[in-house]
Parts: sequence; C-alpha cells; structure tokens
Amino acid sequence: MPAPGEHHPAFEEYCECIFELDEDDVEVIQARIAERLQVSRPAVSEMIRRLESEGLIVNDGTITLTASGRELAERVVRRHRIAERFLTDVLQLSWAEAHHEAGKWEHIMSQSVEEAMDRMLGSPTTCPHGNPIPGSDYENPDSKPLATLAVGSNFTVSRIPEELEFTPGLLEFLESAAIQPGRAGTITAASPDGTLTVEIDGRHIGVGSFASERILVTN
Repeated sequence: MPAPGEHHPAFEEYCECIFELDEDDVEVIQARIAERLQVSRPAVSEMIRRLESEGLIVNDGTITLTASGRELAERVVRRHRIAERFLTDVLQLSWAEAHHEAGKWEHIMSQSVEEAMDRMLGSPTTCPHGNPIPGSDYENPDSKPLATLAVGSNFTVSRIPEELEFTPGLLEFLESAAIQPGRAGTITAASPDGTLTVEIDGRHIGVGSFASERILVTN
C-alpha cells in the first residue's frame, strides 16, 4: 500500500503520461493516453474518473493536471529522468534499456535515494535524451524541429521528446545513429515523402518525417 501522502503507481503512471503528452504539445485526450500507455479506452475512462475524484485532474474534454496532480507528475518524471541518467552514465545501459528500467525505478525510489543519485551525477538538468528534469536548473535552448531546416543546414541535436521514446525501435535507432543531444550534423538531402538525410560523424542516415518533425535541434 502507498505510504501516507503517496499515490498508487497507476495514478503516478497516468499523471506522468498526462504531463509528458502536454510537454510534447500533444492534445491530452483519452485516446492519446490509451495509445501511450497501451491500454484499452474503457480502462482509461475508468482511471480518468478515479483521478478526477482524487483531485489530480480536470477533464473538460481536454485533460489537465491540477496543482496536486502536477506535483505528483513532476516527482515521478524527475525520478524517471534521474534514473535514466544514472543507468546510462554510470551503468552504461543502452537508451532503450535505461528507459525501460527507469519506468520501474520511478515508482519505488525514495527521496533520499533520489537526492543521493542526483548529487553523485552532479545535478544533471536533462535525461540522456535532452528532456528537462523537473526541479533542476534547466534552461530551455532556442530549439526547433529538425524538419524545419533546409538542406545544407548545420544543426546540433538538443532533445528527443518523450513521444519518440515510446515509438518501438526508435530509441535503438537514434542511439546507434548517434542522433543524440550534443551531436552536430548537417542535412544533406530531403525526399518528397519528408525523409531527411543527415550526416553525423561521417555517416549518412535517413530520418523519416515522423521523427524529423519531433527531434529538436539548434542551429
């Protein structure tokens, strides 16, 4: 059972999902939550009613977190992203492995462990994918979608939004292609279907429109 002042992991999962959909500028409706969490629409409807009764959300067609719901979501997101940082930076796990494992750690990590991990890591401001850690000193760079740049443009990857982390196989592809925050590249070609060819570290990689419209870069 959750300790006093804490919530059931399912409540945490839903509040986290709502937070991250809003963070990625995705309309927060029940259908999007069902897609992200891979659960049925009836199950989402039932949980939304429970979240409303707990005072964690407001649902007027579009779902928004209340102040207490946002506080809960930010606590879970913070622990997830610090865990990802630890799992990649210290334990050298892959992006995909770290994302999966952090999804477990976020629900069981105590505040003392979170604080110790943060200190050991030097108080990082982002997860390995460039997404901000709530409560950190993160400063938002002047980023734009990769797809908005013209052929010949140079860029530096700044952020891989959560939406792409939940796309099967995409984290593995991006990591193997070195499309990672801090890596610099050049757009060398664009196809009619929206696919971009980028050069990073001397390699030419095709990036489909779904990813290129969401990967954030600076130039």
